Amino acid sequence: MAETKPNAAAKASSSTKTQGGGNAISYLAPIVCIIAGYAVWRFILGNPDGFSKPDDLGGFWPAHKGPLGAWNKMYEGGIIVPLLIGFFFMVVVFSIERFLTIRKATGTAPNSDFVRKVQFELANKNVDAAIALCDKQKGSVGNVMKAGLKKYKEMISSGEFSTDQKVAAIQKEVEEATALELPMLQKNLVFLSTLTSLGTLVALLGTVLGMIKSFSSLGEEGGSGAAAELAAGISEALYNTALGIGTSSVALMMYNVFTTKIDSITYGIDESGFTLTQSFVSQYK
Repeated sequence: MAETKPNAAAKASSSTKTQGGGNAISYLAPIVCIIAGYAVWRFILGNPDGFSKPDDLGGFWPAHKGPLGAWNKMYEGGIIVPLLIGFFFMVVVFSIERFLTIRKATGTAPNSDFVRKVQFELANKNVDAAIALCDKQKGSVGNVMKAGLKKYKEMISSGEFSTDQKVAAIQKEVEEATALELPMLQKNLVFLSTLTSLGTLVALLGTVLGMIKSFSSLGEEGGSGAAAELAAGISEALYNTALGIGTSSVALMMYNVFTTKIDSITYGIDESGFTLTQSFVSQYK
């Protein structure tokens, strides 16, 4: 008996297409956010009008004294504050970017309803109508299903392979399409997961630096005046902690929201692959 060919996908060209597009936001957003954080700290929180003793010389880090409001007190938290503000901006930027991407990847209708409609069309051997549903659905599940359906349609008319080989070819096509979709869904989530812990650690660093500065002042000057300055310094240092914890909390919340949505889409992709293979086996033995 002649040796069978290992896989139908080796003969037929893949219908999946490599997704284009760069990832410039991954490189530009952190830099822009840090610069924006410094600008907020330097020109808004550090507005000379908000201090009783402003530093008229200005410069990179003006030594303003006597903050008149809570926002101005945050300025005296030190040079770590603009970094934390930049982290918060990163959380906002990447949350918006992931929200828009995942919303687009979800498709125009619930994936469970879409898969049921495709199952109905395949049960009636109407593959073209199923492909039309994919064009209407769009999203990651629609893209994977469409790629699988194209291979499904190709295998129907192919008399060169066995049923098992045809099913394997459909499965491979689904896997290739899935491999293109999943990185797009998970891209940039690493920034949110990193900021979850990094925000707290950097805030702690700012707090420790502020405490060192305050106690050094107490040791050098002594007296009740130094004690008052110590209390003010501790209050200023804790602004770092509050800002860092707030940033980390938002990052953690958004990360969990997006991973939950991605898991739902991934389940829909797995369901679509199972639907195609089971339908082919039952319809075209």
